[in-house]
Amino acid sequence: MPSPRRNAEVRALGALGVSASSSSSPSSPAHGGGGGGRFEFQSLLSSRAPGGEPPAGARLRVSDSPVHRRGSFPLAGAAPAQAPPPPLPEEGRLDLNPSFLAIALRSLLAIDLWLSKKLGVCAGESSSWGSVRPLMKLLEISGHGIPWLLGTLYCLSRSDSWAGREVLMNLLFALLLDLLLVSLLKGLVRRRRPAHNQMDMFVTLSVDKYSFPSGHATRAALVSRFILNHLVLAIPLRVLVVLWAFILGLSRVMLGRHNVTDVACGFFLGYLQYSVVDYCWLSPHNAPVLFVLWSQQ
Repeated sequence: MPSPRRNAEVRALGALGVSASSSSSPSSPAHGGGGGGRFEFQSLLSSRAPGGEPPAGARLRVSDSPVHRRGSFPLAGAAPAQAPPPPLPEEGRLDLNPSFLAIALRSLLAIDLWLSKKLGVCAGESSSWGSVRPLMKLLEISGHGIPWLLGTLYCLSRSDSWAGREVLMNLLFALLLDLLLVSLLKGLVRRRRPAHNQMDMFVTLSVDKYSFPSGHATRAALVSRFILNHLVLAIPLRVLVVLWAFILGLSRVMLGRHNVTDVACGFFLGYLQYSVVDYCWLSPHNAPVLFVLWSQQ
């Protein structure tokens, strides 16, 4: 049974507009519960500055926030993340698993450079075979393109038979084809001549500063095969033609003009060039205009 004092408190709260149930709840200020937090929050709101900022004691520093310490969200004013380092260029990377073909090519190139330097015994006057250098340079002139072109033109002008003109006309075509293909390949590959070479060659062109392939070797293989197939020669002369082509190619390495692979590929290219000339053989039947014009001259 409620006491007179309890009834007086209820009547006083009713006069203030507060229900009895709320006053008797555990969270009411009368009982010292957690409801006091609402009045504290209202007091904070009522104590705001005129500019709308909360008081200094009511602010929560971002650096003290547990969420910020955990780094669960980026801050608006935080510095941007560092970009990853750029990848290394291709030449700066270490190839840890090269292919078998790459290893074979590098090994072949190393052997080629080493053997070419060992065989360059006539590269200079102070070399081990420097006394033989003038003879090698004379052999170099025998395989040059200009003497062969001028000699073919002279013989063609002096020839008075159709068979001779046909052979000389095709030899002139072969020499021009060789000059064109070698110049084209040298301009595309652009392989430098050996370091021990002396640029004292006979009548050089713009592409003669490059080494691959050897023009003397291609011309030697082309001319020797042409002569052996279209001239009737005795066996000693045929052997001499083959020796001339081989020694001419070897002299290019001994003089330091070319590497071994330049000469080897030159021999192969000259051999193929004759096959092209033989396939496109010029005759009065398939090229009558050329022979008529030359006969009129």
